[in-house]
Amino acid sequence: MATGYRLSASTGIHKGDRDYQQDQLALLKHTRVNGCMLAVLADGMGGRSGGRKASDQVMMTARQLFERYDPETDDAVAILNQIVQEAHIVIKLTAISSEEEPHSTLVAFLINPLGDCYWVHTGDSRIYHFHGNRFIKRTVDHSYVQTLVDRGEITEEQAQVHPQSNILMGCLGTDNDPPIGTHFITQLRPGDTLMACSDGVWHYFNNNELGSVLSTLSAREATEFLIEKARSRARGGGDNLSLIIVKLEPLD
Repeated sequence: MATGYRLSASTGIHKGDRDYQQDQLALLKHTRVNGCMLAVLADGMGGRSGGRKASDQVMMTARQLFERYDPETDDAVAILNQIVQEAHIVIKLTAISSEEEPHSTLVAFLINPLGDCYWVHTGDSRIYHFHGNRFIKRTVDHSYVQTLVDRGEITEEQAQVHPQSNILMGCLGTDNDPPIGTHFITQLRPGDTLMACSDGVWHYFNNNELGSVLSTLSAREATEFLIEKARSRARGGGDNLSLIIVKLEPLD
């Protein structure tokens, strides 16, 4: 573990106004290596049980591969890419044996004992990195409205309320290989916060709001507040919600 901070973490999940919970998440501590952690979150899609099957497969794949991961000898980017590729294949096989068309987003970040961090994503679930209340970086959605933002046709603010904001350009379980985005943080510092969440959460907040909440509340309090606020802002039309918050707090 890098000196100078301790990790505090929280997870939250709520089915929102949907009949079924298709989001899944896991915050995994390495069984053999202290200070090594994997956060993974999946937003499943496709029929009643199809989406849940897909997100379940993501969790199972992530657990199995992380169990075998050795931070001293293994490549973190390679393991994250492997989680994406293997989950994609397993979900496609699930589709063959069922009537549904299971698909899923995936976001995951891996923190090594020395404080380096890697993330991977496919679809429109997100990872955010803040330092204090200052926004540093987030994943860029693999979505239709993001392509409009990239082309300068609409703004980020317009994308938040666009009627086609739920259309993905790629995810797990489709015919095509999933698009994969990766990012590397050389060294996490005291005051850093990482948050993974599904679109049922991020859809209702801008970066300033998130920074304010994450910097002033504990991980547990921030989780509960963001779910509660997203629920009220959804006005009875809310999607499944899931989030993982990991804060790097200075040592007393």
